[in-house]
This record gives sequence, C-alpha cells and structure tokens, in this order.
Amino acid sequence: MPVTVFAGTGYYVPDRVVTNEELTQYMDTSDEWIVERTGITERRWVSDGMSGAEMARRASVMALEAAEMRADEIDAIVLATLSPDHFFPGTGVFLQRELGLGTVPALDIRAQCSGFVYGLSVADAWIRSGQFRNVLLVGVEIQSTGIDVSTRGRDIAVLFGDGAGAAVLTATEDADRGVLSTRIHSDGRHAEVLWAEAASSRKNPRISKEDIEAGRHYPTMEGRDVFKHAVTRMPEAVLEVLSAHGLEPSDIDLLIPHQANLRISQMVQRRLGLPDEKVFNNIQSYGNTTAATIPIALAEAVRAGRLGRGDLLALVAFGSGFTWGASLIRW
Repeated sequence: MPVTVFAGTGYYVPDRVVTNEELTQYMDTSDEWIVERTGITERRWVSDGMSGAEMARRASVMALEAAEMRADEIDAIVLATLSPDHFFPGTGVFLQRELGLGTVPALDIRAQCSGFVYGLSVADAWIRSGQFRNVLLVGVEIQSTGIDVSTRGRDIAVLFGDGAGAAVLTATEDADRGVLSTRIHSDGRHAEVLWAEAASSRKNPRISKEDIEAGRHYPTMEGRDVFKHAVTRMPEAVLEVLSAHGLEPSDIDLLIPHQANLRISQMVQRRLGLPDEKVFNNIQSYGNTTAATIPIALAEAVRAGRLGRGDLLALVAFGSGFTWGASLIRW
C-alpha cells in the first residue's frame, strides 16, 4: 500500500502589514492589550483586488517548486477555506483554472480552522487507496474583509489575518516515512459559540438590511468557551494519534498547532509536556489565518530547518463547529 509524504510546501501572505498600533486608529485597544491576550503583534491583510484563489496559486507554485514537480503532475486539489471568493462555486476550481490543471477534481472543505487537517485526512485516503498519486492540499483565507474593524468587534478583529499555505502530497513505497495517521472530530452542540449568523440560506433574502445593521454578518465568539474546549480537545487529539502507534508526547520532534491564539498554543504545549524547541508558533507575525495557519507554519518551519528526515511531526487544530483533529507524520 502506498504511503503519503509531503513532497513540497509553500506559502503566501499579503504585503500589507497591519500592526497593533494601526488597529488603535480604528478601535479602542492597545498593543499591550492585544499582545497580552493573543500574543499577536501584527498580521497581514489583503489589498483591494487580491483573491483567495490568487493567494492559493502563489503558495501552490512555491510548493510545486519545492517538490520539483510540474503543475500538470497534480491529480487532484483539496482546498480548505471558510472564506471562499464566492458563495459558489468553491475556490478550488478557480485555483485549478489558475494553475491550468485540466480537468482534475477540486474539492473544497468547510471545516474552518481544522480545514487543513481534515483535508489531509481526505488526501491521505485518496493516495493510500491508489485513487490519486499527487494531491495538492491548500489552506487559504481572507478574513480581513469580513470582520468588524471597530470597538464593537475588536475581540475578533484583532485576531485574524489573511494568507495561504500549500503542500504537495505524493505516494511513496517507503514505509519508514509519511503520514502515520490522522484523527478528526466534531461536536455541533457548540456550533453557535463561534460562528457568523448571516448570510444564511435559511432566510429570504439571505442577508437583510437589519442583519447588516445588527452586525450579524460578522463573526461572533464566546472566547472563554472556545479557549476551554480548545485546550482540552487539542491535546486529546495529539494523544490519540500518538497512542495509535504506541508513542508518547516525548517522541514528538516538532508540534505545529493551529495558530488561533498564542495562549492556547502555550497551554497545549504545557499539557503535552513539550519544551519550547519542539513547538513552532508564528501567530505573532500573521495572526489567525484559520485554515491557512498550519500550512503556512509548516512551510516556514521547513525553511527554517526545524524538520529533518525521520523527525516525528504532529499537526493539531481546533475550530468553529466545533471541529478538531490531529495528524502524525514521519518526515
């Protein structure tokens, strides 16, 4: 049976840097307030005209170059996003068109911050089954155009950034490396704890003047509940994939957690008993790019020399839904 390996990674973030100091021009906040609660010092926001598909294309080109592969060698696309360029069709087909990939399938995944891990589960299953050999897995988000950049929305607005990350996954017969296992979960009892109520196909029209005036088209979050569940479910998921292979947290060489909030990542790290050198965080520079956080961090970690052949890599995510999951990879 073939095994799934990461052949190349890539990422793209917009040129525009939005510092905490800049945010003080739009809302009642401060650099100290944001750093203390989130660990974020700056994030990237798109300029007018930049699309998610274009960011995904740039990240994908970098990943293909790293894999020393041509675009026409890709057999399928899995793209995770909660901020598609259009209500429909999904962003994946626009990426497929931009890369000139012929008629390969493009699957969009809506699992919010867990999207990349969910997507890895799908791509790995396709490769293991022999259905496809080379799969392009992408996480991309444009959050800046959908947040309330005011004092009313500051608890969420300070968190989010824009960006894209990509990975080329390919089949190998080398049983000593590759994706070992992935476990994914959800719990819809908490769906409204972190969500955007409008637009909604349950309503006609899907969004109204009243919705906009009430701010229902902006995301809302009960932060304490999200924190409580995240710092519980993320370590559980990591332990689950480790247990499947008789491994312990101490066996991990590098953990890349979803970059939701530095305080969450630090708590997950403590609960797993991992030292700083075994955890990679970049939320300080990019904020929370939801489905793109893990692939952006992975691409940076690779380029920083944080992963070597044979290292044990753990990816873990938690997001709206609630959704969560983890993956264990022998690099």
